[in-house]
Amino acid sequence: MIVVSEIFGVHEYIADVTRRFAKLGYLAIAPEFFTHAGDPNAYGTVAEIQQNIVAKTPDAQVLNDLQVALVWAGKNGGDLKRVGITGFCWGGRITWLSATLPQVRAGVDWYGRVIGEKTENSPRHPVVDIAADLKAPVLGLYGAADTGISLESVEQMRAALAQAAPKNPAAKASMIAVYPDAPHVFHADYRATYPKYGWEKCLAWFKKNEVA
Repeated sequence: MIVVSEIFGVHEYIADVTRRFAKLGYLAIAPEFFTHAGDPNAYGTVAEIQQNIVAKTPDAQVLNDLQVALVWAGKNGGDLKRVGITGFCWGGRITWLSATLPQVRAGVDWYGRVIGEKTENSPRHPVVDIAADLKAPVLGLYGAADTGISLESVEQMRAALAQAAPKNPAAKASMIAVYPDAPHVFHADYRATYPKYGWEKCLAWFKKNEVA
């Protein structure tokens, strides 16, 4: 199981989520994808992290690092026929991208952005470019009260999956769940807004897709 952090990197919350998977029997890894750009903790605002860390972390580099992590996992007891990936916010978008890799069996995206401006470092986005190329089914978990990710964009992703479904089994098998009262980062149990949505659905998804 690969656990992909939000823009804040692998802080204690992400480490704890990774331990939860490990206690369930997974070989769970939370790679430090931002190492090349620097330490998100060195900056005091989200805007500074976006500018100095996230914007300088190319998608291609992240996917390459993920594959390196899988090579390590294969040499250390991991079953590379049952690779799962889950990610939060920034990591949710990375989950969609990672599901285009042949090594991934299933993914769970927690409130990841699905539309956005294309840049040199982020040339592809889930709604426009990813649905037709999925190699693994993805469960997308979103909150209707999320002020950062519009329901319109979530519905665009749902429509993209439906359009790709006739020719792509992974797109057909993918699913999006929207929790009516959930805000952004609703799985982050270190925040006061934590309502415990989605975790059981996440685990059931991996079991259904034979990652468990």
